[in-house]
Amino acid sequence: MSMITGGQIRAARAALRWSVQRLADEARVSTQTIKRFEVAEGIPQSRTQTLLEIKSALESGGIQFVGTPLDRPGIRIVATKKKQD
Repeated sequence: MSMITGGQIRAARAALRWSVQRLADEARVSTQTIKRFEVAEGIPQSRTQTLLEIKSALESGGIQFVGTPLDRPGIRIVATKKKQD
């Protein structure tokens, strides 16, 4: 299981143009959790499940995480299917 860094969370949220509130809602976590994770150096200290929920929400939004926390961590924006209204 690949973990993500605070910087990757910050970059992914910015790339999607999501607010802290939007990411918190999508991941079903608090805004304080998002803020705390985004300022963390490396992998944020947390329950693994919480970090996976944030990662999953960002991936659902169209983000692919690349590298590892220790080797060129980054993000890539991938095409997503548009929801039909």
